[in-house]
Amino acid sequence: MACWRDAESGSVTDAISIRRPDDWHVHLRDGAMLEAVLPFTARQFARAIVMPNLTPPVVTAKDAVAYRERIRRALPAGHAFEPLMTAYLTDATDPDDIARGHGERALYPAHATTNSAHGVTDIRRIRAVIERLERIGMPLLVHGEVTDPSVDIFDREAVFIESVAAPLMREHPGLKLVFEHVTTAEAVAFVNETANAGATVTPHHLMINRNAIFAGGIRPHMYCLPVAKREKHRLALRKAIASGSPRFFLGTDSAPHAIAAKEAECGCAGIFNAPVALAAYAQVFDEEGALEKLEAFASENGPRFYGLPLNSGRVTLRRAPHKVALRIDTVNEVVRPFLAGEQAGWTVEGS
Repeated sequence: MACWRDAESGSVTDAISIRRPDDWHVHLRDGAMLEAVLPFTARQFARAIVMPNLTPPVVTAKDAVAYRERIRRALPAGHAFEPLMTAYLTDATDPDDIARGHGERALYPAHATTNSAHGVTDIRRIRAVIERLERIGMPLLVHGEVTDPSVDIFDREAVFIESVAAPLMREHPGLKLVFEHVTTAEAVAFVNETANAGATVTPHHLMINRNAIFAGGIRPHMYCLPVAKREKHRLALRKAIASGSPRFFLGTDSAPHAIAAKEAECGCAGIFNAPVALAAYAQVFDEEGALEKLEAFASENGPRFYGLPLNSGRVTLRRAPHKVALRIDTVNEVVRPFLAGEQAGWTVEGS
């Protein structure tokens, strides 16, 4: 990362240049919503791992290829963007199909998040799949929460670590595991202490705690899964990324829903942060006094974990406060971005 300094005063100018980043966890949806939200990701990121929890879900290599082609057709002209595909694990996933595929596999516990009804009901049911992943070196991407209704929603990540993730990694020490969108101090500790484990961290979990959902009333646009946690957990996430550890990398978990679906009687979970994602990360690193660590987090740690080359292009961010739009209107969809109506401290040039 380059930070330019004034030769006389020694003060840092308000611009940074970093290698073009990647988004290692994003929801692009399908159809009209895909066309509406894809440009926001493609403007900032060279590659993105695209989550498969559509309706119906992407469950085979063939499904993933077809979805990738739909994404490519929706990509606006002039954008150089590569979708990296995943497939959704179910109790019936075929290990041979995994071996034929070239992407990653995403483990969603049944009913853990949006469109996860077909998810794995018990990890013991996919033992053959796990063994194949470990043998061929293919990463397992995990939404790390239990879904037992008797477990408090704010404890589901910690219970998942104790009951599923830790035993899994003891039994399969060679498995490469990505703990997606970590939200707790327990998850940070698990990733730091577990060989072959990495984690994505979202901008919203770095910026809000659970109070944001109830500020002056119910705030449906702050509701996501995993749900935001206590302040101590938010601070643990910020400490983790500011440390420069290569185990943590950028994954927005940008998850758009139409405003009407968010504000319904049973509102959908998900925060659409793609329009401000990179600027939000820059703000967090700036607040932590760790801007020099942003490039590794955004552009280097992920590719190195996945064994992919670093991107060659660069992007420039400037300290240029601006008000985020309250809503984004497209031909077919109306969505509300993260930080809507608030001041964002940084701007990505050209986005």
